[in-house]
Amino acid sequence: MAQDLGSLEKVLRLGEGRRLKRLQAQAEYVASLEPDFEQLSDEELAAKTDEFKQRYENGETLEELLFEVYAAVREAAKRALGQRPFDVQVMGGIVLHEGDIAEMKTGEGKTLVATQPLYLNALAGNGVHLVTVNDYLAKRDAGWMGPVYEKLGMRAAAIENMMPFAERKEAYDADITYGTNSEFGFDYLRDNMAVALDGVVQRGHSYAIVDEVDSILIDEARTPLIISGEPETAAKIYYDFARVAKSLNAVPHDPHQKGEHPDADYEYDEKHKTIAPTQSGVAKFERALGIENLYDPRHSQLVNHMIQALKAQSLYHRDDDYVIQDGEVKIVDEFTGRIMEGRRWSEGLHQAVEAKEGVAIQEEHVTLATITLQNYFRLYEKLGGMTGTAKTEEKEFVEIYGLHVVEIPTNVAVARADENDFIFKTEEAKFNAVIDDIVERHEKGQPVLVGTIAVEKSEYLAQLLQRRGIPHNVLNAKEHERESEIIKDAGQPHAVTIATNMAGRGVDIKLGEGIVELGGLYVLGTERHEARRIDNQLRGRSGRQGDPGETRFYLSGQDDLVRLFAGDRIHNIMERFKVPDDQPMEAGILSRQIENAQKKVEEQNFVARKNVLKYDDVLNKQRTVIYEQRRRVLEGQDLSEEVRAWVDEVIARIVAHFTENEYAEEWDLEGLVKAMDAIYVQPPEEPITVDELREDVGSLTRETLIEDFTEEAQERYAAKEEELGSELMRELERFIILQVVDTRWREHLENMDYLREGVHLRAMAQKDPLVEYTAEGHIMFEELNAAIREEVVGHLFHAQLEPQDADELQRLQEAQAAEAAGLAYEHEQAAGAQAIGMAAAGDGGGNGASVTAGGVFAGGGAVSTMQRTVSAHDKVGRNDPCWCGSGKKFKKCHGA
Repeated sequence: MAQDLGSLEKVLRLGEGRRLKRLQAQAEYVASLEPDFEQLSDEELAAKTDEFKQRYENGETLEELLFEVYAAVREAAKRALGQRPFDVQVMGGIVLHEGDIAEMKTGEGKTLVATQPLYLNALAGNGVHLVTVNDYLAKRDAGWMGPVYEKLGMRAAAIENMMPFAERKEAYDADITYGTNSEFGFDYLRDNMAVALDGVVQRGHSYAIVDEVDSILIDEARTPLIISGEPETAAKIYYDFARVAKSLNAVPHDPHQKGEHPDADYEYDEKHKTIAPTQSGVAKFERALGIENLYDPRHSQLVNHMIQALKAQSLYHRDDDYVIQDGEVKIVDEFTGRIMEGRRWSEGLHQAVEAKEGVAIQEEHVTLATITLQNYFRLYEKLGGMTGTAKTEEKEFVEIYGLHVVEIPTNVAVARADENDFIFKTEEAKFNAVIDDIVERHEKGQPVLVGTIAVEKSEYLAQLLQRRGIPHNVLNAKEHERESEIIKDAGQPHAVTIATNMAGRGVDIKLGEGIVELGGLYVLGTERHEARRIDNQLRGRSGRQGDPGETRFYLSGQDDLVRLFAGDRIHNIMERFKVPDDQPMEAGILSRQIENAQKKVEEQNFVARKNVLKYDDVLNKQRTVIYEQRRRVLEGQDLSEEVRAWVDEVIARIVAHFTENEYAEEWDLEGLVKAMDAIYVQPPEEPITVDELREDVGSLTRETLIEDFTEEAQERYAAKEEELGSELMRELERFIILQVVDTRWREHLENMDYLREGVHLRAMAQKDPLVEYTAEGHIMFEELNAAIREEVVGHLFHAQLEPQDADELQRLQEAQAAEAAGLAYEHEQAAGAQAIGMAAAGDGGGNGASVTAGGVFAGGGAVSTMQRTVSAHDKVGRNDPCWCGSGKKFKKCHGA
């Protein structure tokens, strides 16, 4: 088997080699066209865009245009920026157009590389997107590369957080749009909450390039984008649960422990971020809160409060997972160390952390729209990506996104020295050695970049340096606003910069005068990250564009990664060699143990992300159906046939509800007639009565009842359309469908959240939670669709409109659009009116039945005992042709 795997790897390497040779040949061909484009005037160069577009419309493919297009972009870059894209940059641009990931090292000019495939794909006229990690980079890169596109007669723009709608719309109307992953994702969600087509900003998802693709598609893949509205839970309950949680005895999970730990109120698992309350812990919650049985179905939300309070207490730590700033709990990105402004943990966890810290609780929000980044980026017809570190995650990129990673050669060979790790027994000894190393480098003038994995470690290190009198800058979540300024100076003589993880990513560190002679930038990592590529990113800050540099990691047996995944083995090795606490080990066997630990964590995280995707795929299919339905409404499609079909469905369900028994004599005909009467504000001219039905009870079938009542409903619907006019009726249909779909979809999202939160408990009953979630989610979605159709039909029949009310309908639509716009840019207000403005005030029949999603069968629900009566027309069925030969049904002729 090992031989087969080795052969496979060899084939893959050979395949990569062939691809690089092909890319090199293509880049050389682009270079051969350079003289032709150099001779063009600025006007002739700009005119090339119209020529390319015309050729594309005439049938040439983008692939056939690629060589000339890339030569044109190269010439535009030379004229606009004074920069000529190297052949390796052209190679990277071809990979991006082909829908794969170009792995290019720091300083290789990825920003310029992207201009080629962006311009090429923009020729199709659909608008293309460049996705990056923050607003600063989006605005910087759009402004920096804008002159290149302008030389070619195209326009680039950037979208930013809180940008006014008109400017945002204009940015999307540009040929090329730069923005962050969250802005693109939120705009997609907001577009699918719009109440009119002119409230939609995106033009589709034809092509995108994701910069720092590993950060966006892997590190943030499990973070859903959520637009939420105001809720109902009082803040006090979070403080109550936090108070109890603090008093409980927490014990780390021990996989070898049989049964519950005798001293534990709950167990926590640091590795998997889970908790498990014991009977003792649950009992303490019940006593403290005065609840007899916490697991009573009526208290399902309280169970979630308990779980989140315990997670907040034992698994989420201040200055590591979050910071307190201006009296608020703010999440720290575990990969970049930046504060994630505006982000909140969901399902009540954020409120639980606020209660634990004793700060003011911001109310939990109700989800109005949501999508994971994984599913958002799978909307694109073609996707490319750029980063300096992707190869270690290629399996995930291929499996989830269909993206292969191509390592593009550097333009100048890397001259950086990556030294072996130093491993100490204790964290104290490690930090002492780190400080000594920094002081030595600082004194000789060499700049040092120190990487940490948590805010608290960066601050501790800063204190140690302060004691030694070493001036330094700290770049972590608390110093986010000074990021560019701090990074800019990190390559200057004597500079010491402490950075949390990859804070400052996307900003180059340029070496000051005389630094090359001192050995370049020295990068010192104080701990290994869970993912190898994050370590590689830190190393990659040194040695850009052939500069010299040096990197080394300092580790200890007390580091989280080492302790959790390789602690015993490394401890035993160091004990065997009797290594003193203050002496490091540099053995290759230890480095391999660390790397194996990282591989384990990477695989574990990959499985977790795949699991998230499997669950989100259930909701994603449902979201696609709902959003496509909304789009048809916004585009003004004629939905009358669809609505008429819904009328038939609703009537069939009502009849089925009141005719559940096997025998017609036991059917609740009175309840059925009441329910049908409740549908209409004004009853039909010749309504079907209970007496009629009782007369024919011997010949009644469920099918004939459905046929009779459907015919009655369709006649009433046609009468309403004749009364209002077709145009106003179509507007009314669209207005009501949007209202009902949005309201019911929000409720469905909340229900799916609750299902997702509780479904993992099914595993205790030997059931697969994913299978259960999929099956129940499908049932809930079928119920959602039934509820939508039922409510739409009810509201349409009850709407009180006159033909002259068209202006009022228009005003309501505009008011909803304004309300939706208010939500879109705050991400917190509920969109659209909750109630339909023109729904009828009463049921029209005065019988108490109502036509709502939950209660179409509310009136006349009791089964009555029917007495069979003999009619003069007993031998002729009501749906039979009338005996007079008129061609009408008996019920509409002599049976009337």
